[in-house]
Amino acid sequence: MIDKIYQEEFPDKVLKADNLVVVDFFADWCGPCKMLSAVLDKLKEENPDVNFFKVNVDDNPQLAEQFEVSSIPNVVFFRNGEAVDRSVGFKTFQQLQDVIDKNI
Repeated sequence: MIDKIYQEEFPDKVLKADNLVVVDFFADWCGPCKMLSAVLDKLKEENPDVNFFKVNVDDNPQLAEQFEVSSIPNVVFFRNGEAVDRSVGFKTFQQLQDVIDKNI
């Protein structure tokens, strides 16, 4: 299971991380977000050197705005405090693994 984080934790857990960080911007009411959650859980198991977090856009609207999240699910890939890639909408395991491999 991927940990949910909140705005106050975001700088330390995501922006100051030394490794690739995958952040899933989601909402509890979003059907595709629920489907993507299982894919991300599997990706987390397969990529132990990558940090994975979830941000609920309803609970953290300022983070969603800061990272220009206007559609969900929206997965943002961070390296050295910068957003380096993004995936919008439901994607398969392999599609997201390819993005991880490209940015690791």
